[in-house]
Amino acid sequence: MTAASNYLELKILDDVLRNGTAPFDPVDTVYVALFSNSGGGAATALESGTNSTSGTGNWGYYEINNGSYARQSVTFAAASGGSISSNATVTFPVATANYQTAGSQGQTVTHLAIMDASTGGNVYFYGALTTSKTVSSGDQFTISSGNLTVSLA
Repeated sequence: MTAASNYLELKILDDVLRNGTAPFDPVDTVYVALFSNSGGGAATALESGTNSTSGTGNWGYYEINNGSYARQSVTFAAASGGSISSNATVTFPVATANYQTAGSQGQTVTHLAIMDASTGGNVYFYGALTTSKTVSSGDQFTISSGNLTVSLA
């Protein structure tokens, strides 16, 4: 077997991101986390690393960790066509300092991830932003409703 059916893809997306029922045991709330890295390190770490800040193999090294940054909850509409999209705007706090990471990767947000906890936790889905965003003191990072899409197709 080489692919999941469209039905299964939609069930997985709905069950994981919309607090579905068995066979999965999803969390009640999922969160968006922001990461900074201009190379491939963040994506590699998000795939298989941990939340440790100790080195480039761990996603904690790349997550924004200052300037009043905090992960924000996100909700999703029903899955359709192999993907699922956010159904409300996600608004991060106004930055009180230039964004930075534990690994001093800079203030430009290049990646995001859907996480199962407001701190620590596990990575569900991740990806690079279509357009990176520099977040300086006084800026506010937002994701407009419908602009965060997760796809299994």
